[in-house]
Amino acid sequence: MKEVTKEVYLKWYEDMLLWRKFEDKLAALYIQQKVRGFLHLYNGQEAVLAGALHAMDLSKDKMITAYRNHVQPIGMGVDPRRVMAELLGKVTGTSKGMGGSMHIFSKEHRFYGGHGIVGGQIPVGAGLAFADKYFETGGVTMTYFGDGAARQGSLHEAFNMAMLWKLPVVFIVENNGYAMGTSVERTANHTDIWKLGLGYEMPCGPVDGMNPVKVAEAMTEAIDRARRGDGPTFLEMKTYRYRGHSMSDAQLYRSKEEVEEYKKIDPITQVLDLIKDQNYATEEEIAAIDQRVKDLVQECVDFAEESDYPPVQQLYDVVYDQENYPFIPHKL
Repeated sequence: MKEVTKEVYLKWYEDMLLWRKFEDKLAALYIQQKVRGFLHLYNGQEAVLAGALHAMDLSKDKMITAYRNHVQPIGMGVDPRRVMAELLGKVTGTSKGMGGSMHIFSKEHRFYGGHGIVGGQIPVGAGLAFADKYFETGGVTMTYFGDGAARQGSLHEAFNMAMLWKLPVVFIVENNGYAMGTSVERTANHTDIWKLGLGYEMPCGPVDGMNPVKVAEAMTEAIDRARRGDGPTFLEMKTYRYRGHSMSDAQLYRSKEEVEEYKKIDPITQVLDLIKDQNYATEEEIAAIDQRVKDLVQECVDFAEESDYPPVQQLYDVVYDQENYPFIPHKL
């Protein structure tokens, strides 16, 4: 694994803080009805992304996930201003304002969505990996899904084919304990989701998803295996979300005390405590990071709010792809 240096810890802190504050602002904008539709926040799960990015080669590796998908593209290199604009439905967004919260996408940065159908991205992730193997790109696809999606039949089809063809894919279930509002204990007769990989003789195991170092270690091993041509790995990231499944979630299925207990192992706090313990940064330097994050989030909001909504014509321009479609003129 690449060494976890002082610089890595400082980057992790700034990145994870940005992701957290970015989404905190989204929650406020949602309440103001500036973000419409659904909004699923990642608060608490940031270590899963930070650790994975440390292990990935962003020049060729891909990522695909479900609808809790705002901060992943930022981590992959997408301009956060464009992500914010997409959430506000503006034409400067990643999908020209047509995708919204659940469908962030960037082919340029190899982030293949945001998928609204539970588990729908799992076979697509295997397909992306098949393309990498076919064209010999050397890339690996990180395919993320939630604990609820582990009950989807397409998971088993994808697992079987990925093992049969030794596809360069890492399957990652982000087990935050609740499939929407239903605990894992109530949806399956086993609580160790990673064991699903055993039926396919797929290397698999649990990972502390609140610790970016543990995530980076497991992801490095899985990515190396895939890049060697030895096939997929299935990892269960045991993590936790501090907010509801979505902004409309009343969270009646858990207590405030439970949430507070998990906040004691907040990944951002863990990294910040280590930075302070190891004297990697002074209080002034930490304050400077905090201010940079605050300023960037505000810049994203200003950019999005000052951007225009898409013209009505765009609704028609994105329906058909063929250039010679005779009924509707295309402008995209």
